[in-house]
Amino acid sequence: MKSGFIQNGYFLMLTFVTGLFYFCFYMVALSFSLSLSFTVIGIPLVTRVLRTTTTFIQFERTQTKIYTDITTAPYDKKIITDASVWVHAKLELTDRRNWLAVFWLMQKLGIGLVSLVSVAALYLAPLAFMLAPLLYRYIDMNVMFMQVDTFAESLLTMALGAVLAAISVKLSDRLAKTFGGYTRTMIQQLDR
Repeated sequence: MKSGFIQNGYFLMLTFVTGLFYFCFYMVALSFSLSLSFTVIGIPLVTRVLRTTTTFIQFERTQTKIYTDITTAPYDKKIITDASVWVHAKLELTDRRNWLAVFWLMQKLGIGLVSLVSVAALYLAPLAFMLAPLLYRYIDMNVMFMQVDTFAESLLTMALGAVLAAISVKLSDRLAKTFGGYTRTMIQQLDR
C-alpha cells in the first residue's frame, strides 16, 4: 500500500512534468517551424515536429502501464518509405491524426496542473500536519482557524494529519487511475 501511494505520487508529478514539456515543445516547435514555412526548411521542419507525436504517445502509453497498470492498445501509424520528402511532408501535414495528437498532448498541461495541486494537497499537507509536534515552535501554524501554539494542539493536528494521510491514499489511487484513463481515451480517439 505504501509503495502504491508513492508510485501514484511519482505518476502525478510525472504527469505535470510531461504535460508542461508537451505544451512548451509543441508551442515553440510549431510556432518556429510554421513561421519558417515560407522557406525551404520550414515544411520539412513541421513534418519532423509532427512525427514526434507517435513517440510521445508511445511514451505516455508505457508510462501509464508502468505506474497505473492500465493497458492500452498500441498506437501505430503507417509510414510510407518509398516517397520523396515533399510527399512525406504532404502526408504528414494533411493527416488529421497528427494534429489531434498534438491537441491531446498539449491538453495534458491542464491535467498536469491539477496533478501538481493534488500532490501538494494529498502528500505535503498530511506530512506537514503529522510533523506539527516538531514544527509548531518554529513555524506559525494555523489549522482550520486554530492557531497551533501548544503541544496538545500539535498532537491534535498530528492526528488530523494521520486521518488525511489515510484519505490521501485512496484519493491518490483514484486520481492516478483517472489520469491514466486519459491516455487510454486519447489513443482510442486517435485510432478512430
